[in-house]
Amino acid sequence: MQEIDFYMHKFLSELSYEPIITMSQELKSGKKLRSKLLLKIAGKSQISYKICAIIELIHSASLLHDDVIDEANLRRGVKSINARFGAKNAIMLGDILYSKAFYELSTIDTNLAKIISDAVVKLSIGELMDVNLSQNFNIDKNKYLQMIYNKTAVLIEASARCGAILANLDEYDFAQYGKNLGLAFQIVDDMLDIQSDEKILGKPTMSDFKEGKTTLAYIYLYEKLNQNEKEILQSFFKKNLHQDEILWIKNKMQEYAVLDLVNLELKKYAHNALQSIEKYKIKDLEEIITNMIEREF
Repeated sequence: MQEIDFYMHKFLSELSYEPIITMSQELKSGKKLRSKLLLKIAGKSQISYKICAIIELIHSASLLHDDVIDEANLRRGVKSINARFGAKNAIMLGDILYSKAFYELSTIDTNLAKIISDAVVKLSIGELMDVNLSQNFNIDKNKYLQMIYNKTAVLIEASARCGAILANLDEYDFAQYGKNLGLAFQIVDDMLDIQSDEKILGKPTMSDFKEGKTTLAYIYLYEKLNQNEKEILQSFFKKNLHQDEILWIKNKMQEYAVLDLVNLELKKYAHNALQSIEKYKIKDLEEIITNMIEREF
């Protein structure tokens, strides 16, 4: 990952404005799933590293804007950029990362640039969908799935597709792999918000529900509850939950085996991802699926 970090730093240093470097150095590097995926498919090369750096800038920009929208004070267990430097600076840094990424895209292969640019448009639409869905308690599974496809899966899909093009493989097989991996990845994230330990996760348990995100587990739970229970669950929406209220939700999820239903959905996407690239026999891509499902944060 050092080569990718080198290109990211190089791109931002070219802008010759110290506050950009100061703030960007406080961005906590995540799993770099998109970069790892592209490199596993395309192999290591300077063009691969450069595209990975562009994708990581885009991903970082989306997270900066996401934290401002959610008024999140923490990102991966430490102070978010908006909490540390203010929302205005976080928004502008996100805009700068997007803009620089698009400039660097203009210098590479036109087809790759189109794929990534199209993914960013859909990603932005996904952000807007997320905001609009959070206004009310959403019980429409299809709307949730469309939102997470746009918000999360499209950039993973684009990364896999670009990797395939660089490796002269069938881009549509790998696009399907990336799409299904992305959907599964977000579903795992949503489950961890409910299941994981707060210290491991780096944010309070059930933050999503407080922020107005009715994820798959809540949609399935709502479908199982009786009318009185449905009203109780809806009364908890976007609220600072007390411990007894958190316990009520968790007990109801256990009573109705809700997380088992979510796991079935998750396994479906994992299976679809593996099936789309089965003929290529790339063990590393199989391991990415396994590691993603079994992660704790």
